[in-house]
This record gives sequence, structure tokens and C-alpha cells, in this order.
Amino acid sequence: MIVVTGATGGLGGATVEHLLARVPADRIGVSVRDTGRARHLADRGVRARRGSYEEPATLRDAFAGAEQVLLVSGNDPAADLVGLHRNAVEAAVAAGARRILYTSQQGAVPGNPYRPSDIHLATEAILRDAGVAWTALRNGAYGPLDQILGPWRQTGVIAQPADGPVPYTDRADVAEATAAILAGDRSFDGPVTLTAPAAVTFDEIAQIASGLTGHTVERVVVDDERWVADRIANGVPEQPARLLLTWYRAAREGWFATAGPELAELLGREPRTVADRLAAGPAA
Repeated sequence: MIVVTGATGGLGGATVEHLLARVPADRIGVSVRDTGRARHLADRGVRARRGSYEEPATLRDAFAGAEQVLLVSGNDPAADLVGLHRNAVEAAVAAGARRILYTSQQGAVPGNPYRPSDIHLATEAILRDAGVAWTALRNGAYGPLDQILGPWRQTGVIAQPADGPVPYTDRADVAEATAAILAGDRSFDGPVTLTAPAAVTFDEIAQIASGLTGHTVERVVVDDERWVADRIANGVPEQPARLLLTWYRAAREGWFATAGPELAELLGREPRTVADRLAAGPAA
């Protein structure tokens, strides 16, 4: 039995879909806050049980019988995410899981100024001490590119803070690779970095976008404080804006610059590139 948390979310849901192509549905379970939202999976033979990181008792039931558990990291900046992740790890161990996989982040190493790195490092330490096999999936940035780049399609300008090279990675590729690991195609002990094969800057992305669209896409570097002020003016609270600013700082200091081959090896093909994703349109 493989149990996936967050299976009604983007990454967890896509991982389950890829698992269904690899293993029988009755070997897959999902732990979700609302089982009604997982009805489409239950109708296909997936075991759907309610489980919440805030309620460890529900997790123990959701994880029952699992040989492997995929813990999708929380994303509420106001929550005690390390404590919630500890609840999930302890519940997986109590349920008898032989391996726990956790969705960490590329560059989750000491000193990274991007604040969520500390949460991932602390969770990896909990896994290290849990007494079972574990894998930390240090995934490259896989958010929608237009969310990262801003409204460049309308403005012709990528106007963001100073950045650095990042191997922007397709979420669908990450989900497929995660399913391959869970299905036993290849196992990893400890951290493994899953990224697109090349790290690129916004300057390079602007050049790629210019070639695809046939008109010049300009890269404009926005001062950090001006960028934060613009976010606040558009209704974003200051704390989340400053949290995201630490990501740009980490990028320009090179914390995300290293790409690895493991994602391509797991997929058995080259992952989608930035050019592929830009050409596919805003949904990518």
C-alpha cells in the first residue's frame, strides 16, 4: 500500500494519477482533509480516508497498512509547519510504514536565506531520527511560470527583483518522477534533488520569450523595496511579500543554481524546459 497525502492538491493529485498508471488502484491510498473531494479517485478503486496533519488520530487511520507514505509539505506560513510535519511522520511510523517520502525543496541547506528552507531542514532532521527509511524530494521550483514572471504576456516586460539562475521545473514532471520512486523504479535514501536539467535567469527567459513571440520581451530589475511596496499596493500583505522576496535573494546568491540529472533519469527522457512551458501557454 502506498498512501499519498495532499491528493486533492496539484502535486499530490498528479502523483496519484501517475501511480494509477503503474500500480493497481487497490495498492494506492490517499489521505485528504475532505474525502468528498477525492470521490473521483475512490470511484477508480483508490482507498480514500480522511487525514489531517492537525489531527494525528485521523492520520493513523489514513496511513494504516501503508508500506510507503508520501508527505506533501504544508504551505500555510502562519502554521507551525514543523510541528505538523512531525505529527505526520510520527503517524506514519506508528502505522508501520517502511519508508516515508517528503516533498522538500531544492537548496534546503543551512544558510539559504529563503525562509521555508529552515522548515524543510527541520523536517528532514525529524525524518532522519524517525527510525525508518526516508527520502526527501528536494524539488526544483515548479510553480506556474507566469506566476513567477508576472504579466509579461500583456506588458512585454519581466519586471521582478534581481534574480539568479534557477532550474525552473515542470510540476507534471516532478509528479511523474515521484510516482516512479514510489512504484519502485528506483529508491533513494535521504535527500535527492529533482530539477530541470538547466538553470536559467530572467534575462535568459526574456530572450527565450522574445524568440517564441516574435517581439522583444524586456527584462527590468525592480528594486527590492519598490517591489514589496507594489505587492502591498496590489493587496498582498507585507509579510508574504517579504517572504517571497527572500526567494529572489536566495536565487541571486546562487542557492538554486545547481541542476541535477536524477529527474531525467527517472523520467527516461528530458524534462520539459522553460521554452517548452512558455510555448505551451499560461497554463504551464
